[in-house]
Amino acid sequence: MIRKVGIIAAAMSLALYGAGAAAKVSESEANKLGNELTPLGAEKAANADGSIPAWTGGITEVPAGFEVGDHHPDPYPDDKMQFEITADNYKEYADMLSEGQKALFEAYPDTFRMPVYPTRRSASNPQKVYDATRTNATRAELLDGGNGIKGAAVGIPFPIPQNGLEAIWNHILRYRGEAVERNGGQAAVTSSGDYNVIGFDEQLKIKYASEDATPESLLENNILFMFKQKVTEPARLAGTALLVHETVDQVKEPRKAWTYNTGQRRVRLAPNIAYDTPGTAADGLRTTDDFDMFNGSPNRYNWELKGKKEMFVAYNNYALHAENVEYDEILKPHHINPDLTRWEKHRVWVVEATLKEGFRHIYQKRVFFIDEDSWQIQVADMYDNRGELYRVGVAYGVNYYEVPTQWSTLDVYHDLNSRRYLAIGLDNQQPMYDFTIEPRDVEFTPQALRREGMR
Repeated sequence: MIRKVGIIAAAMSLALYGAGAAAKVSESEANKLGNELTPLGAEKAANADGSIPAWTGGITEVPAGFEVGDHHPDPYPDDKMQFEITADNYKEYADMLSEGQKALFEAYPDTFRMPVYPTRRSASNPQKVYDATRTNATRAELLDGGNGIKGAAVGIPFPIPQNGLEAIWNHILRYRGEAVERNGGQAAVTSSGDYNVIGFDEQLKIKYASEDATPESLLENNILFMFKQKVTEPARLAGTALLVHETVDQVKEPRKAWTYNTGQRRVRLAPNIAYDTPGTAADGLRTTDDFDMFNGSPNRYNWELKGKKEMFVAYNNYALHAENVEYDEILKPHHINPDLTRWEKHRVWVVEATLKEGFRHIYQKRVFFIDEDSWQIQVADMYDNRGELYRVGVAYGVNYYEVPTQWSTLDVYHDLNSRRYLAIGLDNQQPMYDFTIEPRDVEFTPQALRREGMR
């Protein structure tokens, strides 16, 4: 059951955000941050029965022996599974599952399971993010129609959200370091368990999170982040590349994207890399705006903040993240290997997005379940234009504690119609994410994209 949390109850009338609606919170509300609320706006206290503990800062030290560049060892190696949710008993926990999660039990009753472990509120960020979040709380605003933001930098823009749009912007702008390089891949898995890995090299430079970012400079340059992706395998696709500049004010200037095609050896402007355009080499199993559970402009949907609920989500999945785990061990028919997963009970914000009249998208409705401690979308339920459940996205999270940041190690998108799934983030046999890079802006230009593709 979704409960209407006290701090948002008075704001429910703003759920379908319109131009001119107030977004800032008062000083007295903002003063709750770091007191009864965590610095990012979560409830600091434990839940009523103690099954969700109080937040005490998350992971603030790296485990002994860890060095930057390592795959992250489990900081909770002695935790034991408490119980398991299966097709036989999931209805006992129905209030703490999404409709999509229930559908997975129904679709794969013999194999889909949730091993449940003690809840560890491991999410943490640097102090500068907490400080910036406190500052943002009383000055951040949505731009006209919610298709951009102003008055915020570095931290969470709306730690005490007034409506669904603010909550989804918190996910989009959650802290993931200032820049990161990722090597890994994705696999579209057939119903029989067959797959081919598509390899990627990716770089992300987050201008919003830069040490010297200010609300004024972000609006002036109008870039939130820059993303570059190159396909490394298989050979027939190697060299294909994508570049994205995500804008702050998407009314003033929408997302800019370019692609490099190895056959043509040309860089082309790609204005259609948005919304429900099929994702890169995803075999039709996700849309462009499914990436990272949700990205891009929110302008095609009405957004409603439904409240909070306690829910079982994939958290602290260090076994799934471990070095040198074979992909055959992870990728099984219908879903990933449950034995490598860890599920915990956490509080999540529930945000419902409903397609606006006159707009098109293959998803008529989307329901997002957002971790209160990190603003990471943990589960996304997607419905087709008949109102039927279509896809279910699950983010399997870990704390990259050298940053620190809570982020997913693997994103899995289940297509309930084809009984297939897409797993993004396979990096067990690749170098770990590098958060120490300091790329220059000139590395995120169409000219640089062409050079990358030709290598």
